[in-house]
Order: sequence, then structure tokens, then C-alpha cells
Amino acid sequence: MSEHLPDRVDRAIVTRLQQDGRIANVDLADAVSLSPSACLRRVKALEASGIIAGYHAEVSRARAGLGLTVFIGLTVESHSRQASQEIEQALLAIPAVVACYLVSGSDDFLIEAAIPDLASYEKVLLDQILAVPAVDTARSVFAIRTVLSRGPLPLDHWR
Repeated sequence: MSEHLPDRVDRAIVTRLQQDGRIANVDLADAVSLSPSACLRRVKALEASGIIAGYHAEVSRARAGLGLTVFIGLTVESHSRQASQEIEQALLAIPAVVACYLVSGSDDFLIEAAIPDLASYEKVLLDQILAVPAVDTARSVFAIRTVLSRGPLPLDHWR
């Protein structure tokens, strides 16, 4: 990973790309007041540094048949780096898990799952999540309605 220190121009580029990741380079360059070649160099530098981690399509969960969002707090039996890595690997292998965080507080992990319905959630919970050997307990919170589920990330700290 190359070293790249972002500035206000990089902030403008990343902000615009968060709004439209498919924008043509010439249009992006125009939006941030750069030449197309200078803009492309900056985008490539942001990608190489890992600041831009990738591009993806935003998919409607409801339209894709994943109408149930569940947040699951997990507590684990053993608190060691090895146990954590084993749990992480097991959770990464569960397709319904769309986000996973190692957290502080009453839970050890917080995961977000996108599920078609309650019957599917029961299978994921019992057959996959609670089947992970080191998982002790799981507490579920169901989203009633999504208010906001994506960025853009605030980049005001880039001066």
C-alpha cells in the first residue's frame, strides 16, 4: 500500500465518487476542477493507498428479497486472539452476515444480517451462528424500518 495523504481535492474526488462511483473521469475532473489526466492520477493514488477500497452496486434489500435486517450481539466463551479469529472466519462464511464488528461492552461481536424472513433467520441463527463452537449467546434486534444504511462517509477532517 502506497503512502497517500489526502487533501481537499482528494476529499472532493472521494465525495463525488461516493455519490456516483460510475462517473466518467472527464466529468469527475470537471466537477473537481482538474484536468482529466490529473484527476485520474489522483484517483489511482487514492485506490493504491487503500482510501478507495473498491466500487460496488447498491442493491435494494427489499427488492432482492432480503426484507429482514437483524442485528445480533454475540458473547463468546473464550476471549483470546485465536478464538476471535476462529469466530471471525466462521462468521465470514455465513452469506447472510453483511457486517461484523468486534465490539466493547456487553457483547463481544455485533453482526448485521440480511435475511428473507423470520423462518430463514431461525435457520441462520440455529444452524450457522449458534453452531460456531465458541459462541455462547446471541441477542437479536430486528430493524423495523431503515432510515439510513449507507454513507457517504464524512470527510470534513481532510483539510
